[in-house]
Amino acid sequence: MTGRRVIPREGRHAHLTDLRVFSGVEAWVFDLDNTLYPFDADLFSQINEKIGDYVADLLGLDRAAAEVQQKAYYKAYGTTLRGLMVEHNVDPDDFLEKAHDIDYSAVKPNADLKSAIQALPGKKFIFTNGDRPHAERTAAALGVTELFEDIFDIVAAGLVPKPDREAYDLFLKQTCVSPARAAMFEDLSRNLVVPHKLSMRTVLVVPLNTRDLFHGEWELEDDRAPHVDFVTDDLTGFLKALPGHL
Repeated sequence: MTGRRVIPREGRHAHLTDLRVFSGVEAWVFDLDNTLYPFDADLFSQINEKIGDYVADLLGLDRAAAEVQQKAYYKAYGTTLRGLMVEHNVDPDDFLEKAHDIDYSAVKPNADLKSAIQALPGKKFIFTNGDRPHAERTAAALGVTELFEDIFDIVAAGLVPKPDREAYDLFLKQTCVSPARAAMFEDLSRNLVVPHKLSMRTVLVVPLNTRDLFHGEWELEDDRAPHVDFVTDDLTGFLKALPGHL
């Protein structure tokens, strides 16, 4: 287990310390940003910068004021896009295209991750608050595109972001995933609340000693929350640690 850090839940959920709870999982659901690709690839900081520029241009604000407003929308509505749609009637296609106009060269093919995901039984999905083109470009850079049954993006969710229950319900309806036979991997604890209520196995993917600069204190990783079954700083290592690699 050298190089891995798999932290099981403790206390009243101690039965979930046994990784064999993943036996019987038939659907593996992965968030995209800072989950499938490593945190230090730093794509999200580029996206954050693009969103800040968009807010500044739209509202005629300087960069500092735009950042404050951007975070306020994100906190209140789940995504900045949702806030801008509600309060300023922005065109979501225009926003998504500009927000994801970034450099993907820092994301490298990951043969170990590909092998670990490929070995999982059943279907695999990407479920992201980003859009499909961004997810497709990222998956292609990682070399894992062909592993996934589908990409469920913010557009497929009717522009309703995680952690809103409606987004998960739409995902389940479109993919026909049975939540009792599913596992979800996320870098944000709050996005695992609904999956846990739906009886999914939940895994929080958090690099050690790091924080996404766009994440506020209100959403920092809570590895002791009852809706978080497992925590790992190494997605590939965690998947390979599953009993018999399933």
